[in-house]
Amino acid sequence: MERFICTLIIALAVFTSSAQNQTIDVVELPFANFEADTLSFDEETSCLIDFFQKFDSVVTTKTGNINIVQIGASHIQAGTMSHRIRQNLLLSFPDLIADRGLIFPYSAAQKCNNPSDYSVRKSNYFSLIRNVYKNIEKPLGVSGIAVYCQDSAADLQIVFRDSLLKFTTNRITLLGYSDSNKVIPTVILDSVEMAPTFIDSALRRFCYDIPIISDSFSIHFPCDTGEFFTLTGIFLENDLPGITFSSIGVNGASVTDYLRCDYFVRDLELLQPDMVIFGIGINDASKDDFDTIAFKNNYLQLIDSVRKINPDCAFVFFTNNDSYKRIAKGKYSVNKNGLSARDVFYRLAAQTEGAVWDQFDIMGGLKSMEQWRQKKLAKFDRVHFTNEGYNLIGDLFFNAWIHAYNKTQNAHN
Repeated sequence: MERFICTLIIALAVFTSSAQNQTIDVVELPFANFEADTLSFDEETSCLIDFFQKFDSVVTTKTGNINIVQIGASHIQAGTMSHRIRQNLLLSFPDLIADRGLIFPYSAAQKCNNPSDYSVRKSNYFSLIRNVYKNIEKPLGVSGIAVYCQDSAADLQIVFRDSLLKFTTNRITLLGYSDSNKVIPTVILDSVEMAPTFIDSALRRFCYDIPIISDSFSIHFPCDTGEFFTLTGIFLENDLPGITFSSIGVNGASVTDYLRCDYFVRDLELLQPDMVIFGIGINDASKDDFDTIAFKNNYLQLIDSVRKINPDCAFVFFTNNDSYKRIAKGKYSVNKNGLSARDVFYRLAAQTEGAVWDQFDIMGGLKSMEQWRQKKLAKFDRVHFTNEGYNLIGDLFFNAWIHAYNKTQNAHN
């Protein structure tokens, strides 16, 4: 099979403030528009200018931290594209690999897909709650998803699988709660069981100071008869300066689904985002009665939630990818709502002093998804990409991001 993606390992040795950071080489697709692979923003007023200045300070002084959070739906839950961006970014600045940030054990529940850079092993049955459910029976946080158990033998093990990036952790924060506040999870390392060093019942956090780990750990939930514990996220930290890239995604999620998460803001406070990359919209625009005004207003509510944590947070908006709707068995019709959603993202960027990464245009515009599918870069459903396609999307976004960084630094140095 023809390969469209060149190696992701970037040959950057020692960074100086005058260095031009390298982009990833990608093979052109005749039907795509890779000339549009840029971040579109106002170079005088955008919040990205201050963000890149802070980023450059962290890079040059090797002190402080930059926290980037990507939020979306199934494209993000799959993890492939997000992790490609994470790898490209952190391998460009290998001295600044900070912590892994927020993760979620998706595959603790049945038929729930997990990012490939870490695996989840479970000893017992876990039930699932997602923010897309009509009735959300338990409060959710920033992850938009939860698993819960009711068994004294319930355990989860997280095993990291990325051979290129080695994250270290010496603090683990479990986001979750028991209905009675009686269930206290423990962390297990090399058969040593550790209780939390601090519990914040109001914020629903269990904090553990642990020996430094980089490979795996387990969590035990000692639920007695009739007791439940609900886990809404795992935050992995260390004391290193550098870059943290957290990704949040829920299959089928729309903007309004994240607005239904009661603990969204309180959990986001833990992440302290300097930049949020929004990619929610493919499910909003799949509806025949797609309302662009409501879509924009819902996004503004979500942005206000982020600004409660960081008023100066920079925003990047992924436009929807081109997609199709299934109209009958084996028959699909192009979803023209992608064009309307695209216009909303540009308006949101202008209103929030953010930036747009025009995935729709880069792909080749309306009906281009069928050509991506024929090249085995997209799946049969004409909504999602293959792993190779997601990796290409991740490389393209990284190229636009690093180009914007270089451009703003040249303009302001």
